[in-house]
Amino acid sequence: MSDSKPSSDLTQLRVSYTKGELRRADLAASPLEQFQVWFAEAQQSRVIEPYALSLATANPAGRPSVRTVLLRGAEERGLSFYTNYDSHKGHDLDENPQAELLFFWPDLERQVRVFGSVQRVSEEESATYFHKRPRESQLAAHASDPQSAPIANRDALEAKLSALEAQYPEGQTVPKPDFWGGYRLLPSEWEFWQGRANRMHDRFVYRRAGESWSVERLMP
Repeated sequence: MSDSKPSSDLTQLRVSYTKGELRRADLAASPLEQFQVWFAEAQQSRVIEPYALSLATANPAGRPSVRTVLLRGAEERGLSFYTNYDSHKGHDLDENPQAELLFFWPDLERQVRVFGSVQRVSEEESATYFHKRPRESQLAAHASDPQSAPIANRDALEAKLSALEAQYPEGQTVPKPDFWGGYRLLPSEWEFWQGRANRMHDRFVYRRAGESWSVERLMP
Protein backbone atom coordinates (compact mmCIF):
# COMPACT_ATOMS: atom_id res chain seq x y z
CA MET A 1 0.00 0.00 0.00
CA SER A 2 1.34 3.41 -0.92
CA ASP A 3 1.72 5.91 1.89
CA SER A 4 2.12 8.87 -0.47
CA LYS A 5 -0.02 11.88 0.26
CA PRO A 6 -1.86 14.04 -2.25
CA SER A 7 0.17 17.00 -3.36
CA SER A 8 -0.65 20.30 -1.71
CA ASP A 9 0.53 22.15 -4.81
CA LEU A 10 -2.74 22.68 -6.67
CA THR A 11 -1.05 24.70 -9.39
CA GLN A 12 0.02 21.48 -11.11
CA LEU A 13 -3.51 20.03 -11.35
CA ARG A 14 -5.07 20.47 -14.77
CA VAL A 15 -6.89 18.63 -17.53
CA SER A 16 -6.65 19.39 -21.23
CA TYR A 17 -10.03 19.10 -22.95
CA THR A 18 -9.88 17.27 -26.27
CA LYS A 19 -13.27 15.62 -26.81
CA GLY A 20 -14.92 18.11 -29.12
CA GLU A 21 -15.23 21.50 -30.74
CA LEU A 22 -18.02 24.00 -31.28
CA ARG A 23 -18.26 26.06 -34.46
CA ARG A 24 -20.74 28.77 -35.40
CA ALA A 25 -22.07 26.50 -38.14
CA ASP A 26 -22.87 23.81 -35.53
CA LEU A 27 -25.28 26.00 -33.56
CA ALA A 28 -29.05 25.74 -33.77
CA ALA A 29 -31.05 28.84 -34.63
CA SER A 30 -32.50 29.07 -31.12
CA PRO A 31 -30.65 28.55 -27.82
CA LEU A 32 -33.40 26.29 -26.50
CA GLU A 33 -32.98 23.98 -29.48
CA GLN A 34 -29.21 23.99 -28.96
CA PHE A 35 -29.69 23.19 -25.27
CA GLN A 36 -32.05 20.33 -26.09
CA VAL A 37 -29.47 18.84 -28.47
CA TRP A 38 -26.73 19.00 -25.84
CA PHE A 39 -29.03 17.79 -23.08
CA ALA A 40 -30.03 14.75 -25.15
CA GLU A 41 -26.35 13.97 -25.76
CA ALA A 42 -25.67 14.26 -22.02
CA GLN A 43 -28.46 11.76 -21.34
CA GLN A 44 -27.19 9.38 -24.02
CA SER A 45 -23.67 9.61 -22.59
CA ARG A 46 -25.04 8.54 -19.18
CA VAL A 47 -23.91 11.72 -17.46
CA ILE A 48 -25.04 11.47 -13.82
CA GLU A 49 -28.07 13.70 -13.31
CA PRO A 50 -27.60 15.92 -16.38
CA TYR A 51 -30.64 17.86 -15.16
CA ALA A 52 -28.77 18.99 -12.01
CA LEU A 53 -27.81 22.66 -12.19
CA SER A 54 -26.21 25.34 -10.06
CA LEU A 55 -28.64 28.16 -9.28
CA ALA A 56 -27.06 31.53 -8.46
CA THR A 57 -29.12 34.27 -6.79
CA ALA A 58 -28.32 37.53 -5.02
CA ASN A 59 -30.15 39.51 -2.38
CA PRO A 60 -30.76 43.28 -2.73
CA ALA A 61 -27.54 43.99 -0.82
CA GLY A 62 -25.63 42.08 -3.49
CA ARG A 63 -24.70 38.99 -1.48
CA PRO A 64 -24.52 36.06 -3.93
CA SER A 65 -25.61 32.51 -3.12
CA VAL A 66 -25.34 29.36 -5.19
CA ARG A 67 -26.70 25.86 -4.73
CA THR A 68 -27.71 22.80 -6.77
CA VAL A 69 -31.32 22.24 -7.83
CA LEU A 70 -32.96 20.03 -10.45
CA LEU A 71 -34.30 21.15 -13.82
CA ARG A 72 -37.93 20.11 -14.17
CA GLY A 73 -38.89 21.75 -17.46
CA ALA A 74 -37.19 23.28 -20.51
CA GLU A 75 -39.65 24.92 -22.88
CA GLU A 76 -40.05 28.09 -24.94
CA ARG A 77 -41.65 29.73 -21.91
CA GLY A 78 -38.57 29.06 -19.78
CA LEU A 79 -36.64 26.68 -17.51
CA SER A 80 -38.38 25.51 -14.35
CA PHE A 81 -37.33 24.15 -10.95
CA TYR A 82 -39.10 23.63 -7.61
CA THR A 83 -38.23 24.49 -4.03
CA ASN A 84 -39.41 25.84 -0.69
CA TYR A 85 -40.57 29.44 -1.12
CA ASP A 86 -39.34 30.23 2.41
CA SER A 87 -35.82 29.01 1.66
CA HIS A 88 -32.82 31.29 1.27
CA LYS A 89 -33.15 31.16 -2.51
CA GLY A 90 -36.87 31.82 -2.27
CA HIS A 91 -36.28 35.01 -0.28
CA ASP A 92 -33.57 36.10 -2.71
CA LEU A 93 -35.89 35.60 -5.68
CA ASP A 94 -38.75 37.44 -4.00
CA GLU A 95 -36.52 40.46 -3.49
CA ASN A 96 -34.36 40.22 -6.61
CA PRO A 97 -36.12 38.11 -9.27
CA GLN A 98 -33.07 37.48 -11.44
CA ALA A 99 -30.87 34.39 -11.49
CA GLU A 100 -28.29 32.47 -13.43
CA LEU A 101 -28.23 28.72 -14.03
CA LEU A 102 -25.13 26.65 -14.74
CA PHE A 103 -25.11 23.14 -16.19
CA PHE A 104 -21.71 21.41 -16.12
CA TRP A 105 -21.27 18.10 -17.92
CA PRO A 106 -17.60 17.17 -17.38
CA ASP A 107 -17.86 13.88 -19.25
CA LEU A 108 -18.63 15.89 -22.39
CA GLU A 109 -16.35 18.80 -21.42
CA ARG A 110 -19.28 21.19 -21.75
CA GLN A 111 -21.14 23.77 -19.74
CA VAL A 112 -24.18 25.96 -20.34
CA ARG A 113 -24.99 29.22 -18.55
CA VAL A 114 -28.45 30.78 -18.66
CA PHE A 115 -29.34 34.22 -17.28
CA GLY A 116 -32.78 35.78 -16.96
CA SER A 117 -35.65 36.98 -14.85
CA VAL A 118 -37.55 34.57 -12.61
CA GLN A 119 -41.23 34.22 -11.77
CA ARG A 120 -43.29 31.70 -9.84
CA VAL A 121 -45.21 29.07 -11.80
CA SER A 122 -48.94 28.73 -11.16
CA GLU A 123 -50.29 26.91 -8.11
CA GLU A 124 -51.94 24.41 -10.45
CA GLU A 125 -48.65 23.62 -12.17
CA SER A 126 -46.85 23.32 -8.83
CA ALA A 127 -49.53 20.96 -7.48
CA THR A 128 -49.40 18.79 -10.60
CA TYR A 129 -45.66 18.34 -10.27
CA PHE A 130 -45.79 17.85 -6.49
CA HIS A 131 -48.14 14.88 -6.84
CA LYS A 132 -45.85 13.30 -9.44
CA ARG A 133 -43.04 13.14 -6.88
CA PRO A 134 -42.42 9.99 -4.81
CA ARG A 135 -44.48 9.93 -1.60
CA GLU A 136 -41.26 10.10 0.44
CA SER A 137 -40.24 13.31 -1.33
CA GLN A 138 -43.68 14.81 -0.72
CA LEU A 139 -43.38 14.10 3.00
CA ALA A 140 -39.83 15.43 3.07
CA ALA A 141 -41.03 18.73 1.62
CA HIS A 142 -43.25 19.11 4.69
CA ALA A 143 -40.62 17.82 7.12
CA SER A 144 -37.87 20.19 5.99
CA ASP A 145 -39.84 23.37 6.59
CA PRO A 146 -38.65 25.97 7.34
CA GLN A 147 -35.85 25.06 4.97
CA SER A 148 -32.36 26.19 6.00
CA ALA A 149 -33.50 26.93 9.58
CA PRO A 150 -31.37 25.45 12.41
CA ILE A 151 -32.50 22.11 13.86
CA ALA A 152 -31.19 20.46 17.03
CA ASN A 153 -30.09 17.16 15.49
CA ARG A 154 -30.90 14.44 12.95
CA ASP A 155 -33.23 12.72 15.42
CA ALA A 156 -35.45 15.81 15.52
CA LEU A 157 -35.71 15.78 11.72
CA GLU A 158 -36.50 12.05 11.64
CA ALA A 159 -39.18 12.60 14.31
CA LYS A 160 -40.87 15.22 12.13
CA LEU A 161 -40.88 12.80 9.22
CA SER A 162 -42.30 9.97 11.35
CA ALA A 163 -45.12 12.22 12.57
CA LEU A 164 -45.98 13.11 8.97
CA GLU A 165 -45.97 9.44 7.94
CA ALA A 166 -48.53 8.81 10.68
CA GLN A 167 -50.59 11.85 9.68
CA TYR A 168 -50.64 10.81 6.01
CA PRO A 169 -50.57 6.99 5.93
CA GLU A 170 -49.89 5.03 2.75
CA GLY A 171 -52.71 5.52 0.26
CA GLN A 172 -53.74 8.93 1.57
CA THR A 173 -52.99 12.02 -0.52
CA VAL A 174 -50.22 14.22 0.81
CA PRO A 175 -51.28 17.85 0.21
CA LYS A 176 -48.88 20.26 -1.45
CA PRO A 177 -47.63 22.73 1.16
CA ASP A 178 -48.47 26.39 0.56
CA PHE A 179 -44.80 27.23 1.06
CA TRP A 180 -43.60 24.93 -1.73
CA GLY A 181 -43.74 25.42 -5.49
CA GLY A 182 -42.03 26.21 -8.74
CA TYR A 183 -40.08 28.97 -10.38
CA ARG A 184 -39.50 29.60 -14.07
CA LEU A 185 -36.45 31.40 -15.41
CA LEU A 186 -37.18 33.42 -18.56
CA PRO A 187 -33.86 33.46 -20.42
CA SER A 188 -32.42 36.62 -21.92
CA GLU A 189 -28.93 35.17 -22.40
CA TRP A 190 -27.50 31.69 -23.00
CA GLU A 191 -23.83 30.74 -23.21
CA PHE A 192 -22.57 27.44 -24.61
CA TRP A 193 -19.00 26.41 -23.70
CA GLN A 194 -17.06 23.54 -25.22
CA GLY A 195 -13.71 22.73 -23.62
CA ARG A 196 -10.72 22.68 -25.99
CA ALA A 197 -7.04 21.86 -25.62
CA ASN A 198 -4.67 24.40 -24.08
CA ARG A 199 -7.55 26.46 -22.67
CA MET A 200 -8.50 27.66 -26.16
CA HIS A 201 -12.15 26.91 -25.43
CA ASP A 202 -15.09 27.54 -27.75
CA ARG A 203 -17.73 29.90 -26.32
CA PHE A 204 -20.86 31.28 -27.96
CA VAL A 205 -23.46 33.55 -26.42
CA TYR A 206 -27.06 33.99 -27.55
CA ARG A 207 -28.64 37.31 -26.52
CA ARG A 208 -32.29 38.10 -26.95
CA ALA A 209 -32.92 40.75 -29.60
CA GLY A 210 -36.67 41.36 -29.62
CA GLU A 211 -38.30 38.17 -30.85
CA SER A 212 -35.05 36.71 -32.17
CA TRP A 213 -31.56 35.93 -30.87
CA SER A 214 -28.15 37.36 -31.76
CA VAL A 215 -25.14 35.03 -31.56
CA GLU A 216 -21.52 35.95 -30.92
CA ARG A 217 -18.33 34.02 -30.31
CA LEU A 218 -16.58 34.98 -27.07
CA MET A 219 -12.89 34.93 -26.17
CA PRO A 220 -12.02 31.80 -24.13
